[in-house]
Amino acid sequence: MNKQIILDANRIMDRESMSLYMKELFTLPAHFGKNLDALNDVLSEVDTDVDILLTRDNIDAICQEKYAYKVLMVLGRAAEENPHIHIHFAED
Repeated sequence: MNKQIILDANRIMDRESMSLYMKELFTLPAHFGKNLDALNDVLSEVDTDVDILLTRDNIDAICQEKYAYKVLMVLGRAAEENPHIHIHFAED
């Protein structure tokens, strides 16, 4: 069964909080550099199936937080490039 993640915008306020939260959600390597470029790089290495679930409320909250929105864009690019990362839109 795929790991399922529901992003919490309140946990993605800046580089430090993003780093801690992404380490909880994904098994990231020790060389993770704690920035968006590094996040993109390590997500390309994810080799287990992960479903990122987005709801309307979830997306609204993410779009209101500038850094959380940037992280969502990185996750979207990762889903395009890595067949193990999937983004799904769900009802609330």
